[in-house]
Amino acid sequence: CRSCLVKYLEENNTCPTCRIVIHQSHPLQYIGHDRTMQDIVYKLVPGLQEAEMKKQREFYHKLGMEVPGDIKGETCSTKQHLDSHRNGETKTDENSNKETAEEKQEEDNDYHRSDEQVSICLECNSSKLRGLKRKWIRCSAQATVLHLKKFIAKKLNLSSFNELDILCNEEILGKDHTLKFVVVTRWRFKKAPLLLHYRPKMDLL
Repeated sequence: CRSCLVKYLEENNTCPTCRIVIHQSHPLQYIGHDRTMQDIVYKLVPGLQEAEMKKQREFYHKLGMEVPGDIKGETCSTKQHLDSHRNGETKTDENSNKETAEEKQEEDNDYHRSDEQVSICLECNSSKLRGLKRKWIRCSAQATVLHLKKFIAKKLNLSSFNELDILCNEEILGKDHTLKFVVVTRWRFKKAPLLLHYRPKMDLL
């Protein structure tokens, strides 16, 4: 699981299975969640998804934290599905398809509000750029550094988001890193909000 990988890669830079070097200095940047594979596993193993959701819920309750919205949403939809079967309710394909379409539309209109959220403070550390009027933002943990670059470029009226670098702990972040990844790997055990700095892109020769 991811938590085991992260713990392992804090002190190692090789794959725990085949021992091939992942990256000499930043192996954590090269692991990612494979949602397609996870969906296949959930479909192949009966009851696994419900068990995983239950474990995650218990974990957050144990820490006294609020359960992230996506876990609650998945749990509710699973529970409703199971309850309807237990009560002997059956739905026609037409009704089922209609409800599925409505649920999908609701999800599309949600704009990731039910995702796990991350609080961020965006500070400018260069005299060449101005600071944001509203530097405190809250967004989905699935948002990437690229999304933040586009947001800052739009607010500062820059011609291109490629003109920016975003840093955490004075380290430049990759554009494809999710905020969840940044929090886990760069901001562990630190209090919210996640402090990020932006500056004009520096071309390294």
